[in-house]
Amino acid sequence: ATSVVEETTILDLIVVERVARQPEDIVTIRSTDSQRDDAVLPTTRLLAQFIIPFLVVGCVVLYAFPGSTGRLFAWTIRPTMTPMVLASAYAGGVYFFFRVQQAALWHTIKIGFVPVTLFASCLGVATIVHWEKFNHSHVAFWLWSGLYFTTPFIVLGVFLRNRPRDPGAGPGDLVLSPVARLVIGVTGVAALVLGLFLFLWPEHAIDAWPWTLTPLTARVMGAVLMLGVAGIGVCIDPRWSTARLMLEVEGLMVTLILVAAVRAHGQFRGARPLTWMLAGGLVAVLAGSIGVHRTMERRAGAGVSAG
Repeated sequence: ATSVVEETTILDLIVVERVARQPEDIVTIRSTDSQRDDAVLPTTRLLAQFIIPFLVVGCVVLYAFPGSTGRLFAWTIRPTMTPMVLASAYAGGVYFFFRVQQAALWHTIKIGFVPVTLFASCLGVATIVHWEKFNHSHVAFWLWSGLYFTTPFIVLGVFLRNRPRDPGAGPGDLVLSPVARLVIGVTGVAALVLGLFLFLWPEHAIDAWPWTLTPLTARVMGAVLMLGVAGIGVCIDPRWSTARLMLEVEGLMVTLILVAAVRAHGQFRGARPLTWMLAGGLVAVLAGSIGVHRTMERRAGAGVSAG
């Protein structure tokens, strides 16, 4: 009888201890859940509102007046194909950050921040390396320098602060097919490799590029191509709600680049193999993006959750 009483007392103590600890456990769980609410923080929206005006101005100047960069921009860029490609990247940035300030869910916009950080970092480094090429007396140069010496840190900081809010994929999420995921990831790796080649070895890239480049503009083109790392992000997180915006930004950028190529067709060197490889690659990327977007939107409308 004594042993039974002692055993009962021990069990009671264990129960009391668990009940006493339970409120703290509940608070901890609720705190963790509240941090993964998929919210877009106010600082993230503020960053988007700050950046958009600069991107709009740069896009208009470089795409509408590519032959007037000596008078309107931070440095003189020739031929006109190069500023129009940079303007296309700015146009994609305008669309991305416009969607950022309107987004209700963080995971739908998260992938774009790392490519923007890489792009801005490369342009900041290129500015330092080719400092003498810039028009230091022009207000556009100081705006350019101010942006690319600070934006990489700001964008990365905002991303790291908002990143823990992502709740991760759920069982009901619509995801890309394994084939689409692989193709998008490989395209992202290819864009990154080509971008690094242009940025790190511009002298060698100049000899193969479809139009005339300088070491500075080769590095700028490399920075634009490295925006393609977004494809790697899509491969890592294949939710359609995450990939949708990246495909839309990509489609806008590639469309504007192809239109620019038509406008500046006389600047291309048809004898260089990369000319046709780049043109074919851009057309394939645009067609693939449109195809995947239409397919996934149709599946989303039908309520399909499997890949």
